Formats: sequence, structure tokens, C-alpha cells
Amino acid sequence: RLPVARSRLAVCVHIGRRCAATAAATAAYSCTRRLSSARPACAPAAHPVYITSPIFYVNSVPHIGHLYTAVLCDTLKRWHDFKGTATLFSTGTDEHGLKIQEAAEAANIDPQAFCDRISGTFKTLFDSASVAPTDFIRTTEPRHYAAVEHLWKRLEDAGFIYKGTHEGWYCVSDETFYPDAQVHLVSVNGKDVMVSKETGKLVEWTAEENYKFKLSAFKDKLIEWLESDPKLIVPEGQYNFVLSQLKSGDIGDLSISRLQSRLKWGIPVPGDPKHVIYVWLDALTNYLTVTGYPWTRTSDENAGLSETEVAARHGWPAHVHVVGKDIIKFHAIYWPAFLMAAGLPLPRRIISHGHWLVGQQKMSKSLGNVVDPHALLAKWGVDAIRYFLMRDGGIQIDPEFSHATVLRRYKNFLGSQLGNLLMRATSARINPSAVIPVRVDGPLQDDDKELLDALSRAPDTVDAHFNAGNLPEALKVVEDLIGGINKYWTEVEPWRLVKETGADARHKHATLLYVTYETLRVCGLLLQPVMPGKAAELLDTLGVHADQRSWRNVRVGCRYGPEDAHADRPAPTVVGQKVVLFPRIDE
Repeated sequence: RLPVARSRLAVCVHIGRRCAATAAATAAYSCTRRLSSARPACAPAAHPVYITSPIFYVNSVPHIGHLYTAVLCDTLKRWHDFKGTATLFSTGTDEHGLKIQEAAEAANIDPQAFCDRISGTFKTLFDSASVAPTDFIRTTEPRHYAAVEHLWKRLEDAGFIYKGTHEGWYCVSDETFYPDAQVHLVSVNGKDVMVSKETGKLVEWTAEENYKFKLSAFKDKLIEWLESDPKLIVPEGQYNFVLSQLKSGDIGDLSISRLQSRLKWGIPVPGDPKHVIYVWLDALTNYLTVTGYPWTRTSDENAGLSETEVAARHGWPAHVHVVGKDIIKFHAIYWPAFLMAAGLPLPRRIISHGHWLVGQQKMSKSLGNVVDPHALLAKWGVDAIRYFLMRDGGIQIDPEFSHATVLRRYKNFLGSQLGNLLMRATSARINPSAVIPVRVDGPLQDDDKELLDALSRAPDTVDAHFNAGNLPEALKVVEDLIGGINKYWTEVEPWRLVKETGADARHKHATLLYVTYETLRVCGLLLQPVMPGKAAELLDTLGVHADQRSWRNVRVGCRYGPEDAHADRPAPTVVGQKVVLFPRIDE
């Protein structure tokens, strides 16, 4: 968690060559103030920031909920890139389990061919939405088999796996057993059936020989881990839910295999091919697979290092697991317990987000309310949909999707506020010279100072929201800045000032251009992780070079960076005029 800026911080409005002659008149703005570290405290130089999405189940093609999760992770990854930190971002597909086996049988197709086809649809969607993982992992890959087998043997050698008999309520859809307290009897189409209280999915009583993991041995350790940092899981409601689950009763041992006679499509238990490894132990291990696990400590590069140090070099532990709230139990109870048993470092944070709803119901293929993400991208454009998902999605709530909401976000902010401001500010009518001022000579008025103060506070505020996974609030900061400039224009009327010849009018016009262009530039920088394409267009229009688009340039007046902020530089010019970032789209 990085420090939040003071209410009035120094920003760099270059007054003369060294900001000396009129420094008093301009409140001594200077961009040489201490910047927040480009590298979060949690990320030592040898340990890249590692962000994961859950791997997505390939029993059906992706919908907008999958896209939301992937874009959220991609945006977080791009934010750390913007700040100059080495990053890893993994996503992929979960391809084992009874649901896949049954879906392939229903389609009369080989399970691997079925997985290849559906996994490809996720890759295609992510490519279309500018989601750029550093690794797309599939659980049917040989490297993943090796990682799962190694982890299994490690758990077994440590004495935390034993063979027994398990019986209980098993849910094929959720791929998990539920205790009696978590199922209840309901009537469906006049027939009494047992379903999970948590998900509402059908369960069936199952009894079979299998391998078990001693989850019960880690109850107290899990509670201690969670209580050591209440921010381990965000939002707070999900943290409290997990903690209450652990404290409310006995945590039984966990079934971690199925008989091969019942489940063929999976990774065989090492040394016992009659059993197949439980899909969640298999799936969760993907986060290690991506880092190259099992790591080799005997190489020259890793000689003399502890396993924790070797793990860090490869990116482990993950800094952020992003998951839907329906799988928080697996990531916040089962997964850390597996890691504790294996003696491996634990993830540093879990962000649990809500589910997209349509008509107050969770999207479901069976309900026919699934939103096709490809159609949305085709109609509104990639960056507009990325912005909508990050602005209107959320970790605190289950957001409601509607085409009307997409239209309002596109029209009311992206088009009318941001896009229209850029078009007006770069027009020949308002700026006939097309020169972008990088300094203001003379005093600033109160309204100018207020806008620049707000702009100078924005980077640290946005950074704090990103670190908390709260992107709607981060984007609201940008919206407020752009809204403030539009209001400023209404009050100052630059179309009138540009026609006046008096010194005061010329100074106010120059100041207005400076404040406007700096706001657009800083907001463009902050928007890069969310809208990489449109932000690039905006910055291109303002003549911001590729090497001027990082965290070191995000302060007011730091177009050229804080180190040479006071050096004489030729004023940039608007690159093209009448730029339409977000064209009008018919409803």
C-alpha cells in the first residue's frame, strides 16, 4: 500500500527556465517532489509481480464474465508494467474432470479434441480484447502433469495424503463434495432432490475408495494466516466469509482422487493408476506450473539459494490471485493448505469479484441470458468494452449488465466528456497555433490551482485503488478530472478568450490550454492499462512520445520526466486535429 499524496503537493508548472522569477506567484509548483516508488514494496527486484486469473473450465465457450476476469487481470498487470515493475500474468483453461468427460461424450468427440476446440475460443476472445498474458496454461500440457505429480509426491512424502473411503454429497457441476450441513432438499419439477445450499446445483450421494488430504491439520494455521493480515482477501465481506467458514465448525479431510472407473479424464495418481487426481488439486497447481515448478535448486544460477529464494526468482508466490466469489473457498482454504503442507510460500493477496447479472440473475447457459462478448466488442470497440467492464464491474457487488448501461457509459463519459474534450482542445478554433504549452508565465488563478492540485493528487489516489483491486473508484478519479475540465471550459469560455487581445485574456487562454493539455496527458497515462489502444491515440494526438508514457511522467509538468523537467525543450504540437476517439454509435 503506497502513500497517498498530500492535499497540496508540488507540481511542475515551468515558470521561466528555472521556475524562479515567478515562483511565489505560482505557489512554487515543482515536479521534483518525491514520487511513489515504481516498484511496490511487496516486489523485490528478483521477484516479478505475479498476477493470476483462474483457469477457465472448458465445458462451454466463454461469456462476458470470463472476459471481465481476464481484463481485470490484464489491467492490473499493465498497471505494474506502467510503474516499471517486472510482471507475470497467467491465465488459461482447466481441462480435466467429469464435466469435461461428459461434455465430450455428449458431443461424440475425443476429450482432448474437445478441450482443444473450447480452449481455442478463450484464446481467440482474449486476443480480440487486448488481453495479453505472459503465459496461457492448459492443464493437459506435459509441463502441468509434471508439476501436479511432483506436488502430489511432496504432499505424500510429508505424510498429508492417505488412502481411505469417502462418502458424501458430490456435485458434478461444482466438482466437489459437500457435507450434510451444506446441502438441502428442494423440489424441482415436482421431484425432491438434494442441492448445494451455496450454488443450488444438484448433488448425489457417492461412496468410494479414494485418497484424502489431511485438511483438518491446517485449520488453525489457516485461521492464523488470515488473521495476520485482514487484507489477504478483498473485499472484506469475502474475507469474513472465509474466516467464518474456518471458525464455524470442523474442517474435514478432503477427498483428492476419484476412481478411474468413474473418472477417466484426468491425471493419474502417481504409483496408483486406478485413481485420478481430484480436479481442484490438479487445477490449482497451474499457478505453480507457470513459474516452472518443480524448480531446480542445483543449477549454477540457483546454487546456494534457499527454495524460497529460488521460488521468488521464478515469480512465486503469486502477488494476486483474481477469482470469482464462487471459487473463493478453493483458493483461500484448499490452496493455501496444500501449499502449507508442501512447505511452499503462500499467495499474498486474493481478490474476489462478483458475478455479472442479467435481470438480477447470474448468467447461465441454461437460462439463456449469457451475453456474447464477441458481439459487444464488435459493436462498441475493444477499449470501450474494457472501460465499461472495469468501471461498472466490481469486487463489492454483483454488477448488473445491460446494453443500456454500456450505451450510457460510452455516450456520457467516453464520447461526450473525454472524446469531446480532446477534439475541442485540439481544434484550430481554440488553439490556432497547435502548440502545446509546457509552462505558464505568470500567476495562476484559484480555479487553475484547484484543478492542478486535484490532478497532482490523482496518480497516488489511482495507484491506491489499483492496489486494492478497486478499479471502479480508480476510474472515477479520472472521470472527475475530465469532468472538472469540461466545467472549467464552460465557465471560462475559451472560444471567447481566443478572440480577445488583452494581456489578461491571453494569459488566461494560455493557462487554460496548459491545464487542459496536462489533464488530458496525465489522464491518458493513467488510462493506458484500461484502454491501451485509445489511450495511445490520445497521447499520440498530444505529441507524447513512447518514452514519455511511464510512471515517471505522470506528475503534472513531468512530460519529460522529473530529472530534466526544467531543461529547455521545444514545445510539442498537436498531432492532427479533429480527432474522434469515440465515434457516435447508433443505439
